[in-house]
Amino acid sequence: MKPDPVRGHLDGLLLAAVELEPLHGYAIITAVRVRSGGALELRTGTIYPALNRLERLGLVRSVWLADGGRRRRCYEITDAGRHSLADERSAWRTFTSTIGAVLDPAPSPGTP
Repeated sequence: MKPDPVRGHLDGLLLAAVELEPLHGYAIITAVRVRSGGALELRTGTIYPALNRLERLGLVRSVWLADGGRRRRCYEITDAGRHSLADERSAWRTFTSTIGAVLDPAPSPGTP
């Protein structure tokens, strides 16, 4: 998938990735890749500035956790981040419904 369309949805993707549990950067990249069936491949140079920005906005917080004997900086969603993610999901549903109505309109009654 082209990276430009993803850029507008990066915050939502990152928030969704850490919604269930804190994850370190590479685990976030892996989660997005797996959930997208391999269609989305985020890069570290893209996610870390975004995670830092989300942290400054109070949507995620970073915590140090042990992972396989190593301490890693992990990111977890905050309550404000959960609200933001809910807003992102709602906006996404509206967007896809609207675009879908144009690209794939329902047949008119009486149309073969």
